[in-house]
Amino acid sequence: MNLSHIEHIGIAVKSLEEAIPFWEEKLGLKCYNIEEVKEQKVKTAFFMIGQSKIELLESTDPDGPIGKFIEKKGEGIHHLAFAVKGIENQLEELSENGVQLIDHQPRKGAEGLDIAFLHPKATHGVLIELCEKKA
Repeated sequence: MNLSHIEHIGIAVKSLEEAIPFWEEKLGLKCYNIEEVKEQKVKTAFFMIGQSKIELLESTDPDGPIGKFIEKKGEGIHHLAFAVKGIENQLEELSENGVQLIDHQPRKGAEGLDIAFLHPKATHGVLIELCEKKA
């Protein structure tokens, strides 16, 4: 694997409008981007902290992945995302090494990143996202 850093930590919230003030007013971070990713039925808000980000995720559809997550587990950490180079090769290598993938090919995510998820059954219960910023 060629992980360079933690790209972001994804946190499922019921409402961005209610959650953003905590991160800004109580923790002193600044929300620099709010974006809807229609294909994933989610609205996101991003905060920089050092080289990494916090991504708040609000479901736009109760049947979407974040809506189902909140219904089942409540608000909280949803996934851990790592920045990689050569995401396609990384996915192929993981698959060849028996790691169960959710995405066998990258798809478009927030902030224009190519993303792919590893199945939590293969990662000891952690939903891991690989992210690559293409030039």
